[in-house]
Amino acid sequence: MLRVMRWIGCGLLCLSIWITPGQIHAQEQKLPQVSAEAAALIDGSTGRILYEKNADSQMKIASITKVMTAILAIEHGDLEEEVTVTSRAEGVEGSSIYLKAGEKIPLEHLLYGLMLRSGNDAAVAIAEHIGGSVEGFVHMMNEKVDYLGLANTHFANPHGLDDPQHYSTAADFARISAYALQNSEFQEIVQSKVATVPWPGEEWNRKWYNKNKMLRMYEGADGVKTGYTKRSGRTLVSSATRDRRQLITVTLNAPDDWNDSMQMFEYGFQYYPLRELVAEGESVQAEIQTSKDKMIHLTAGRSFAYPLTDGEADEIRMEPLVTTPLNQISKAGQEVGTMRIYFQEEMIGSVPIQVNVEETEEGFLSSWVKVLARVLGWKEGEKI
Repeated sequence: MLRVMRWIGCGLLCLSIWITPGQIHAQEQKLPQVSAEAAALIDGSTGRILYEKNADSQMKIASITKVMTAILAIEHGDLEEEVTVTSRAEGVEGSSIYLKAGEKIPLEHLLYGLMLRSGNDAAVAIAEHIGGSVEGFVHMMNEKVDYLGLANTHFANPHGLDDPQHYSTAADFARISAYALQNSEFQEIVQSKVATVPWPGEEWNRKWYNKNKMLRMYEGADGVKTGYTKRSGRTLVSSATRDRRQLITVTLNAPDDWNDSMQMFEYGFQYYPLRELVAEGESVQAEIQTSKDKMIHLTAGRSFAYPLTDGEADEIRMEPLVTTPLNQISKAGQEVGTMRIYFQEEMIGSVPIQVNVEETEEGFLSSWVKVLARVLGWKEGEKI
């Protein structure tokens, strides 16, 4: 009996050892311990917020404001066109690239001065050039806020100096930054560690080193912008790419912002892998035989991936919606509906459903295909 109990005990121990790794993995998923008063981590491709701390609190944002200034300038301007510096730009307070009134500087060079050296004078020069005036440009900034559907952000200037009407949240600014990073010209500027630009009236080039230390401290870091005022504290937007997947962090009033961002990146990359839920060309419906020699395959028109933890993968639901009657399907590749993808009962995306048609041997509709055809309202025997 004792020997039997020992074998049972050994078996239970072995079973425990075999089961434990997955359980420990779930238990050891610890949230980042960040110093920031507010913080957010977002997946750049899907917009899913992976971590948040006071992420909807309206706060001062300082020079990370220039993310919005830069993306608007790129979208509405020509990088090669010259910007005439005004006295208003020359005289703005705070960090500067030392512009002088009357200088004509290519917009692209100003953007490097804006994003690498945080030039407030560059921000004003760009705003006046793109918006016709600083006030006109600020209006454009807030129009973009509305376009992006952000409820807790309002801009009062293009540089981020303190103003009661100038604020955002960690979550809102994560979404602004994810939007901006979709632009290749913006990405190229903010990932630059150093920029050397010629300067009118000078015999030497200007060389600007990026203030964003994350570019040197964290492998894969590729943006974005630092900020600081006495009232806002340290603010930071960072981005990092691993295996062609980009994550973005935002920290507001963060004494230890570099470490905060690195912790959040590690958390996101480790626990939220990007999982392919639907592959392009994958069957999304049962096959439907429409005649003796033709079979319809309904397939996904493109792939769809989403960041999910191990435990969340079971909470995905697919809902195909075919809106085209069978007798109106005329060719392969035709879009006939959409596959809606739900996570925790919230729709997170959709992919088009397309038709593939292939020749088959003479056959008959199986019972389960007949059921599907009835559900979709298709009549047996209809031909394409």
